[in-house]
Amino acid sequence: MSLPVYPVHHPDTGVQRQVLSDSPDLMMVSFRFETGAKGKLHSHPHVQSTYVARGKFRFFRDGQAYDLQPGDSLVMSSGVEHGCLCLEAGELIDCFTPRRDDFL
Repeated sequence: MSLPVYPVHHPDTGVQRQVLSDSPDLMMVSFRFETGAKGKLHSHPHVQSTYVARGKFRFFRDGQAYDLQPGDSLVMSSGVEHGCLCLEAGELIDCFTPRRDDFL
């Protein structure tokens, strides 16, 4: 049995998104950023956990800024406005519950 291979999407300049795995209750997604690329401020009904696999990022969550580096993580509650600025090219691994059907 082979696992599904999900396509790479380019939601914004300097950003690549690829679903890694999913079920109706949980989704894991890789976001790769070039230096200076932005994850625009947004909110959604999903709870999101972000893990910095590599690179450096400035996250904005509910009006506050957080500088994160490899090994750091941050949780965004449902409905909370958040986004990021990539300070040094890298990758984020995000988990969403429930699944982001808009990413499929």
